[in-house]
Amino acid sequence: MLILDLARLTDIADFFVVASGTSDRQVRTVTESVELGMKEKGVRPLSKEGYDEGRWIIVDYGDVVLHAFLEPLRELYDLESLWIEAARYRVDEEKKFLEVGDAEGKA
Repeated sequence: MLILDLARLTDIADFFVVASGTSDRQVRTVTESVELGMKEKGVRPLSKEGYDEGRWIIVDYGDVVLHAFLEPLRELYDLESLWIEAARYRVDEEKKFLEVGDAEGKA
């Protein structure tokens, strides 16, 4: 899972969370996991699109927007390159945030 920090780049959102799966079921599961975590913190989505198809699910929390893709669609739309100037963070298995820098790997 990759987090793009867009706060200084756009008013659309402060963060994009970009995740992917190899099947529509995995994409839905990733989405449900994020939704559960947000719900536990008392945060509800403003809108959700694409859940039934499970190919590209967008969940809008206002300042944070989740983009969960099937892997081929993630490569096709390539949000990471579109927002190349954004600071990037990865979430490891222990749910710790790791700064990975910008697209060139500079922290």
